[in-house]
This record gives sequence, structure tokens and C-alpha cells, in this order.
Amino acid sequence: MTIAQMTPFISFEGTEGVGKTTAISHLCNRLQEQGIDFVRTREPGGSQFSERLRQILLDSQSQIHDDSELLLMFAARSDHLAQLILPALHEGKWVICDRFTDSTIAYQGFGRMMDTHDNTHDNNRNVESHQQQLAKIQTLTDLFVPRLPDMTFWLDLPVRDGLARACKRSVADRFEQQTVAFFERVYQGYDYLANKYPKRIYRIDASGTSEQVAMRIWACMSNSKF
Repeated sequence: MTIAQMTPFISFEGTEGVGKTTAISHLCNRLQEQGIDFVRTREPGGSQFSERLRQILLDSQSQIHDDSELLLMFAARSDHLAQLILPALHEGKWVICDRFTDSTIAYQGFGRMMDTHDNTHDNNRNVESHQQQLAKIQTLTDLFVPRLPDMTFWLDLPVRDGLARACKRSVADRFEQQTVAFFERVYQGYDYLANKYPKRIYRIDASGTSEQVAMRIWACMSNSKF
């Protein structure tokens, strides 16, 4: 096993306003206290090129077709991996990432799909479209993502509670401006992923204080192989 394969790659996931940024800061502080060398990064972003794509993807004035959005996410991710994540892992540095492929499945795979739980005559078509979208994401992942996170923390908070926190920010980005129904579908996506990958994805109760959330995350870390 190589150094890169042994070095932890950890991602944080969740809908808007769940407290990922603060939770990551707490974890990074703990790692620093223990003398662990790490890189903190984010998606979309993390490299010079990917940060430019991030500006486009999050710009509330950007009008982007769903397929174009998906491809831009993977273009950013491919460069992020090549320029930062994989080199850091090869150097033995932990990688702590704010969002990764699970976000793409939740947002582009579930959020962008129409509601498939109604009884209209279009329901079967919606289900088929949803399956095709997930298949697209899986194909792109297989082609362009050679390394997935070893451990993912899904900060689980009711959608409306998270949006109430997010609305306190000065300016809402392109994703934060989506409807509650959109984020409910995103939440369904994370629930789907947590059930599909229970050994990798840890569902963290994101209610309470940031210190309480940090303690829940560290408890999972302490009981893990890392």
C-alpha cells in the first residue's frame, strides 16, 4: 500500500447552512494540535482553474444548463484532484475537503430532478430520467475520479433549519437561491448515499452548538481506523 493510499482523505457534506465550514475548522484545529500535516480545501474549487469555475457556478447571474453544470463540476474536480488532492496525499498530508462527489450526486443527481413521488402520468418518465442522471454521474466518476474520500461526514439538519441559517448571509449564491423543494430532494440524495455507503458516510447530528457537533465528529474519528 502506497503513502497516498494510507493517507486519509476526509470530506464534509450537507445541505445549505448545516455548519460545514465551522465543523471543518474545529477538526483542522484538532489535527493541528496533534501535529498532523493536512491540507484544507473545497469544491467546487481548490485549484486556480477550479476556483474560476466556482465563480461561474455560484454566480447568481449565471444561467447554466443542467448538463453543462454537471460537466463543469467534474472539470473542476478533475483539476482539483490533479493539482492539489493527489499530490497532497502522495506527500502524506491528510486532505480535508468541503464537498466532493457526494455533493454532485445530491445536488445534480437529486436536486436537479423533478419530484418523482407524485401520481402523474409523467412519473415513470421522471424516474427513468433520474436513473439516467445518476448513471451519467457514475460514468464521469469512473472516468475522472481516481480517488474517493475514505471518510465522509454528512452534517444532517432539517432543510428549513439550515436555510434559516443560510439566509443570514449577506448575499445568496446561485445554489442558495434554489427552492425548498430543491433542497428537500438534495436531502433525499444524502439520505440515499448514507444508506448506500454506511461504512464511509457518517451521519452527524448537526443540531446544537458547533462545539457539540465537533465532539460528535471527533468521536467518530477516534473510533475509526485513523
